[in-house]
Amino acid sequence: MVKAVVGANWGDEGKGKITDMLATKADIVIRFQGGANAGHTIINDYGKFALHTLPSGVFCDHTTSIIGNGVALDIPVLFEEVSSIVKEGVPTPKILVSDRAQIVMSYHKNFDAYEEERLGKQSFGSTKSGIAPFYSDKYAKIGFQVSELFGSEEYLREKTARVAEQKNVLLEHLYKKPTISADSLYQELMEYKKMVEPFVCDTSLFLEDAIKEGKEILLEGQLGSLKDPDHGIYPMVTSSSTLAGYGSIGAGIPPYEIKQVITVCKAYSSAVGAGAFVSEIFGEEADELRRRGGDGGEYGATTGRPRRMGWFDCVASKYGCRIQGTTDVAFTVLDVLGYLDEIPVCVGYEIDGEVTTEFPTTVRLEKAKPVIKVLKGWKSDIRGITEYDKLPQECRDYIEFIEEQIGYPISLISNGPGRNEIIFRNFR
Repeated sequence: MVKAVVGANWGDEGKGKITDMLATKADIVIRFQGGANAGHTIINDYGKFALHTLPSGVFCDHTTSIIGNGVALDIPVLFEEVSSIVKEGVPTPKILVSDRAQIVMSYHKNFDAYEEERLGKQSFGSTKSGIAPFYSDKYAKIGFQVSELFGSEEYLREKTARVAEQKNVLLEHLYKKPTISADSLYQELMEYKKMVEPFVCDTSLFLEDAIKEGKEILLEGQLGSLKDPDHGIYPMVTSSSTLAGYGSIGAGIPPYEIKQVITVCKAYSSAVGAGAFVSEIFGEEADELRRRGGDGGEYGATTGRPRRMGWFDCVASKYGCRIQGTTDVAFTVLDVLGYLDEIPVCVGYEIDGEVTTEFPTTVRLEKAKPVIKVLKGWKSDIRGITEYDKLPQECRDYIEFIEEQIGYPISLISNGPGRNEIIFRNFR
């Protein structure tokens, strides 16, 4: 059975913990999109980790971790991550890399940084991981696919010369930066070949066989619905589809094989990077929530930047769940809200004097003001509770109110950062 774990909002929803927990019963975990530009923070028996490229199933020694063809593959980062977790006592993970994945080159990261510098105040708040330049090259058909590392030297040298010539026009005339040589690109690719060669295979074929054998397979998404380039807050989005539907493409499996879509929502809202954020809060109110949030506070796993904070947004979350094709909602960091007497919730948007509960396009979203409903807090520490009926009544009221507003069943409730700090509520 194939399950997808994806985000409902801006990312940072807690997908890593949910994947880590579900991986205990999975055979295969797949990253199917994105790159090292966002991270998943995971706390388990081995310690606390921030993963950027590795799937979150690497902590289960019975799983196979796959880097799918849809991933922006930063080969040095991948192997640095493997080394870092093994140093902490994690068994060396079984990794397969798609021969159709494409490679993040050093110049992609440079171009990312140069463009942010050029844009100045109009920048996108990029993590400078090379993601937008990478995907631009992929769809302009000038990227380097892993399989090309194992082709003819003549072909690869001709291609590196062509790519260097094109990039140097921008480096010299737009960015006023040092140019690159075809030979340096070729040597970079040869270094990557040595690193990745033992792990490369036709992962789509591997997955076809696994599906036939009835294996349990998890697709792990990066970021969330509102960062999708088609359905998110364009242009303040990422460069690959963040939706479960793309899991079919980015992993190389038939779409009808995805049987369950677990969409992760936080019990409040947070975001890293620029873009519309209707329920955002500021000042001491935001600082307090940020300080208490997550495990050790709400700071980006990749950038370390303080996350923007806000109350739960029913409009954005309902939309995010809908566009993902949600079957189950995983509701995370609920325990964080136990300090509040009252908990505000965004239940609608006021735009040009009218209230809507449907998520608009970015042009209208920029005008939106939150419509807030205040619920009673439960004023207690719920961490460690594993049965739904043992939660305080006000806590259950909060969950059930959110569930009614978004229209999707909340089947998993995370009330702490650890793998076992979770409540199963009609989860199959």
